[in-house]
Amino acid sequence: MTVRAAIVIPIYNHKDEIGATLERLMPHGLPVFVVDDGSNEATQAVLAELAGRWSPMMSLLRLDVNGGKGAAVMAGLKAARDAGFTHALQIDADGQHDAADVPRFLDAARAAPDAVVLGRPVYDESVPKARLYGRYLTHVWVWIETLSLAIPDSMCGFRLYPLDAACALIHSVALPTRMDFDIEILVRLSWRGLRFVTIPTRVTYAPGGLSHFDVVRDNLRISKSHTRLVVGMLVRSPRLLARKVLPRQTRPKTDLGNQGRWWDIAERGSHTGMCLLTLSLRLFGMRATQLWLHPIVAYFVLTGRTARQESHRYFSRLREASPGQTTPAPGWRSAYRQMLAFAEAGLDKFAAWTGRVTHTHVVFDDPSAFEALAASGKGALVIGAHLGNLEMTRALAVHGSRAKVTAIVYTEHARRFNRVLAGAHRNFASRMVEVADFGPETAVMMQQRIDDGELLVIVGDRVPAHEAGRVVEAPFLGATARFAQGPYVLAHALGCPVYLFFCLKERGGHRLYFEPFAERIALPRRERAAHLAAHAHRYAERLEHYCRKAPFQWFKCGEFWARPSGEGTGRR
Repeated sequence: MTVRAAIVIPIYNHKDEIGATLERLMPHGLPVFVVDDGSNEATQAVLAELAGRWSPMMSLLRLDVNGGKGAAVMAGLKAARDAGFTHALQIDADGQHDAADVPRFLDAARAAPDAVVLGRPVYDESVPKARLYGRYLTHVWVWIETLSLAIPDSMCGFRLYPLDAACALIHSVALPTRMDFDIEILVRLSWRGLRFVTIPTRVTYAPGGLSHFDVVRDNLRISKSHTRLVVGMLVRSPRLLARKVLPRQTRPKTDLGNQGRWWDIAERGSHTGMCLLTLSLRLFGMRATQLWLHPIVAYFVLTGRTARQESHRYFSRLREASPGQTTPAPGWRSAYRQMLAFAEAGLDKFAAWTGRVTHTHVVFDDPSAFEALAASGKGALVIGAHLGNLEMTRALAVHGSRAKVTAIVYTEHARRFNRVLAGAHRNFASRMVEVADFGPETAVMMQQRIDDGELLVIVGDRVPAHEAGRVVEAPFLGATARFAQGPYVLAHALGCPVYLFFCLKERGGHRLYFEPFAERIALPRRERAAHLAAHAHRYAERLEHYCRKAPFQWFKCGEFWARPSGEGTGRR
């Protein structure tokens, strides 16, 4: 996105300061919209002279009646957008802000065009102490209203808005027009899912400077605004909490429930939310933290039409493929339980890496295959699935030092979630390898780890975009499904034993299923397709078995099944 920025300056009777402010801003070469908020005649005369001097860089807008700082800023933002600008840098007219920081704001906007760039004041000795300390009460209220620490200072008038988002809010919500505007617009933009970037900037107070802040009236207005915002936060709390705790897509829209496949993005989420989740685990424990998940999941079930449809499709196939067996009926209840299991699986990953889930909570269904492999000292390839909690077992292996377990993860699905888990245990990063593809280079990199006796864990039910053409079809729950060739090609290249592994949550604990799959996978050139199909078929059979065993714990339904011939594959 090309950033085309303008400057918006609201002014009310600052005739003595506006000239110097413009002098400092003009060298940056940005068009300036000065909005006269009903100033007196003396200020009008100064502004008219400045408009003539700086034409055409300066545009002067006049409001006939003083409407307040918020009214002036909104008029300037709308004028800048109507003139074709994508961003507007708001700065006060009184010269308190350091105009030398304008390039830093622009650089931040170019790096994150959809974000609001906020100035974080760095005060000198000129700041009035009463005003300095009084700001902190508002900061705390904003953190409560957004359920976030993303806005460190909501009162600084030096900030840069993405105009599409700001003007959309202005047109849809009756924002306050006085000093409470600066606070409320940020909170409401946060509710809409916008990101915030912070720039430290020097702020000075000139001796005897003109201030339009009315201690009584404006504090009352700000108090009323916080009351409205707290009520608004309570109404929106399921969505706000969901945005922080449950994974989300990285698309511009923020309503995950209406557009995303939550099971296909299990490793993407809000970094701040994940950190809060970890903090809650440490402070309040597992049970208290689990309570957060119920209203969040309920919200997504109610609003996530796509998620409900795909859950319905999965349970319908499961029921049709399991005649004579008791299986969950497709519907709202099944969708809720499946989504709750997904959220709890993420929570268990944090708990395992922070040591709150120990070996006493985990048992092998049959430990013989694992113990024999561990005793041999050999490395092996272990194929898992988006069923249960594969990640948690890797954490337990590290804590218990029973085996060297390394996860092979696709690069595009690892970054945010794994960054938080890395903070939970110092050995996390050393036990994970990111790959973009399963090609010859990957096999060479993995061979050393196999030779060192490591267990390499991958999933067999994900087909990343890079491998869209390298799939093999196999029957799964009564229909044809697509499985990646990568695990079997990698096993062939490594020449090592292959095992299947699943970790299911059962009766409050976790049960591990570890079973031999092949002593070695060979893919003869002439019979390669047939061998791949056979291995995928066997894997699909075992996955189907465990889906019946734990029907709510498979998180990869989506568009997993192949479409009829001639239809597009769509999103995976």
